[in-house]
Amino acid sequence: MQAPNKLFDEMSKLMTNAMGVAQGAKTEAETAMKSWMDRWLADRDFVTREEFDAVKAMAAKAREENEALKARLEALEAKAG
Repeated sequence: MQAPNKLFDEMSKLMTNAMGVAQGAKTEAETAMKSWMDRWLADRDFVTREEFDAVKAMAAKAREENEALKARLEALEAKAG
């Protein structure tokens, strides 16, 4: 009766070790993939959200200034013409 219990104990240890190895492989694969994606994205010269928002704000300000200058120029032309 002792042999089946020992067999089950050994199988249990084997499965536990296999799960540990699988978990370690999963973690290593995730780390490698994240590292690869970070390098790939860095090579593409993508901008960060903060950089995009800063340029968007600069463009909006430039459009507003352009509209103000356009209105001023039209007023000066109307006065002169």
